[in-house]
Amino acid sequence: MPHDYANLFRLDGRHALVVGAGSGIGREAALALAAHGARVTCADRDLPAAEQTAALGNADRDTSDAQGNPTRGTSDAQGNAALTPYELNVLDPEAITTAAQTLDPVDILVFTAATNVRKRILDYTGEEFDRVVALNLRASFDLIRAFGKQMADRGRGSIIGFSSIRATTVEPGQSVYAATKAGLVQLLRTAAAELGPNGVRVNAIAPGVVETPLTAQIKANQPWYDAYAAKSALNRWATPDELAGAVVYLASDAASFVTGSVLHVDAGWTAIDGRFTPPT
Repeated sequence: MPHDYANLFRLDGRHALVVGAGSGIGREAALALAAHGARVTCADRDLPAAEQTAALGNADRDTSDAQGNPTRGTSDAQGNAALTPYELNVLDPEAITTAAQTLDPVDILVFTAATNVRKRILDYTGEEFDRVVALNLRASFDLIRAFGKQMADRGRGSIIGFSSIRATTVEPGQSVYAATKAGLVQLLRTAAAELGPNGVRVNAIAPGVVETPLTAQIKANQPWYDAYAAKSALNRWATPDELAGAVVYLASDAASFVTGSVLHVDAGWTAIDGRFTPPT
């Protein structure tokens, strides 16, 4: 029988937890997952921001069901809100444990929360090091453990973490951030190896330069902003919504044989050698 390719990216009946859904890439990921039929918990330490994301996704929402028929409204087939806000501080391991125990079983876990301190190594403080590692790596570890276990117990699930081009290409001032993003890739790959036999897929997305609150410092400096734009093959920055397709893909059955992978969404940044175009 031919495969149902028309619905390959549909997520009907699945519950997605998006950590960092209050803004930027996390917000767009939550909206995109809901648009493809998932019920989404929008988790963020900033509850009003998570509420705004949920409101954006629920207000006058046009979607389609698994048969492609247009639907309109704020609920799934069981009457649940398509997007619901949830306050979560991932720096608190107990809060993560509580979320895993109290939320409905999670089929898709996406986490985007990260921080960066742009300083050269000799200027870095121990407190700054600990702060970046705590959010970028330790919190990811706690999320994978808490929700990976329940996925493994149920025999299915997709975990999607956000790495960065800085996991492979670095520049001065990015030492600890780059180290955490490289470490996250290996953490996710190991989780893919360990959880794969239980039907759980684990992958990383590595964005290039994206206009988010985390990169506001660069955007405010026009020469710096322009230099980054010129480095990519497309000569521009990404907007957060341009990462949403990668999230939907890895969450869906379209990626049923994809695990332990790093999907670069970087406009060719990591493929291009150097910053000089030789003369023809």
